[in-house]
Amino acid sequence: MVPRRAAVVLLVLGAVLAPAVAGAGPAPGPGSPAPSPPWSSPLGAPPAVTRPFEPPPSPYGPGHRGADLGGVPGDVVRAAGPGVVVFAGMVAGRPVVSVDHAGGLRTTYEPVAPVVAAGQEVSRGSPLGTLAAGHEGCPAAACLHWGLRRGEVYLDPLSLLRPPRVRLLPLSP
Repeated sequence: MVPRRAAVVLLVLGAVLAPAVAGAGPAPGPGSPAPSPPWSSPLGAPPAVTRPFEPPPSPYGPGHRGADLGGVPGDVVRAAGPGVVVFAGMVAGRPVVSVDHAGGLRTTYEPVAPVVAAGQEVSRGSPLGTLAAGHEGCPAAACLHWGLRRGEVYLDPLSLLRPPRVRLLPLSP
């Protein structure tokens, strides 16, 4: 007879692992491409971060609500993930592109001379436009300010490029 606690552990493990095993399918064979990640850097990997995300202490406080990536004027800026372009135009004299993604996420890219228009669907890696010079405080020839929001909350866009963390919690007695 299996003790009650061990039975619970086996049930939990079965519930957690069964979908993963069922959906796993056969392992890729030699020469098979590995599955691609859902997100990628808009200026190539690894991104050359010239200034990281610095969350503001309050909604209207100072901070850096995105990450600056170094590049060269004319570099192709690509969509970090699949979505729909919701804005492509000028904001305060600077060219900006914004893309809505699943899960309520929105990425922004500036200064980017757009080659897309609002309403256009894009996939991960689709060209959005070209990087323009003139980002204030940029130590490179040009910098892309890459932003990420969920609703009104600013998030670190570089977090999209990190592998997801899985954490197992202890079973309570």
